[in-house]
Parts: sequence; C-alpha cells; structure tokens
Amino acid sequence: MRAPDLVAERALWRAGVGFLAGIDEVGRGPLAGPVAAGAVVLPRIDRITKQFRWLRDVRDSKQLTAAAREELSGYIWRHSLAAGVAFVPVSVIDRIGIAEASRQAWLGAISELVVQPVHLLLDAFRLPACRLPQTAIINGDEKIMSIACASIIAKVARDRLMAEQHGEYPGYGFVTNKGYATPEHFAALDRLGPCQLHRRSFSPVREMVMPRLPL
Repeated sequence: MRAPDLVAERALWRAGVGFLAGIDEVGRGPLAGPVAAGAVVLPRIDRITKQFRWLRDVRDSKQLTAAAREELSGYIWRHSLAAGVAFVPVSVIDRIGIAEASRQAWLGAISELVVQPVHLLLDAFRLPACRLPQTAIINGDEKIMSIACASIIAKVARDRLMAEQHGEYPGYGFVTNKGYATPEHFAALDRLGPCQLHRRSFSPVREMVMPRLPL
C-alpha cells in the first residue's frame, strides 16, 4: 500500500508557489447519495515534526478503515491552513452527469477555503472552469499528500451524511453501505424500490423508474 508524500508540494514551494490546494472527490460510483469533494491547503512542511507526525498515517481514503479516516479527518481540519468540503446532490447528478457533477463539487470545495490557493493539485483530471494553475496527477490520491487529505475529509463528510439519511430512508442500509452497490442495497431496492436519494440516471435504478411500454 503506497504512502503519499510531499514531493510535489515541496517542489512547488521551492519554486516560489504559495498556497497549494489538494482536491479530490468521493462518491462517483454509488447508486444513491451526493458526490462530495474535499479541498485541503497544507502549511509548508519542510519536515515531519511531532505536530504533523499523523501525516505518516495518511493514505488514499479507500485504503483506510472508517475509524482511521475519522481520526485523520480531525487532524486535517485542525492543522491545515484551510479545508473545505462540498456536495452536489442527486438531482444535479441526474441532470448533468457524474463527471460534470464531480467538477462542480471540486469548485464548491475550493470556494469553501478560507485562504485562496494559487495552484491546484488534482487527482487525474484538470478543472477547466477554474483559471488557477493546475497539476493533474494520475492516482494522485495515492501519491500526493494534500490530495489524499482531501479524499479523507470528503469521504468522512459523505459517510456521515449518508448515515444520517438512514433515519429518513430506513430499510436501504445507508448507515453501512453509504449508497454503494452492495448485495444488501440491491435486495432493498428490489423490495422497496428507489427512494429520493437514488440516482435515476444510474443502472439498475434507471431501469426501475423507466415507464414500461405496453406489450
């Protein structure tokens, strides 16, 4: 399991670049719930001091347990120069598609930052709607510290939101599956049909809500 590092950030800091924001999104693939994005501006860290030794435990959010993500999320919010999370709801995902919805979530997360970054570090894709200088890195959430931190706070925020929706939409198991396509979730869909949190543009939900033509 690869550990992200600060090589990209330090190269930009040495080149005179100031505030750098790592950006990542979570929730592209679920059948239900919003897509979320995180943005994190780390302070210039020339070496891992005691205050920042938690950075050694940072990984892409998918590689961490829920408990580890929760703990690291607290450190990230406390010790970053700025952090932000934004959601794009199901209705927008169904209207503009998940790729554009993810980009809208990135923009929303950037707008939540209390300091203005001058350069973006992005996981895999650039953000054309933003004029800031950008570096897109394939598998950036596994390689780049600030991107990995962004993935963690976005994942924790989205998981909390989906757990809260369990009370509003009981029976789908959102507290455990977070809207992803698990056997439990498929069984609930078969039994209950889609709820308001389900993405109508995603299969098999799409097929469930399509009007059936008469034979």
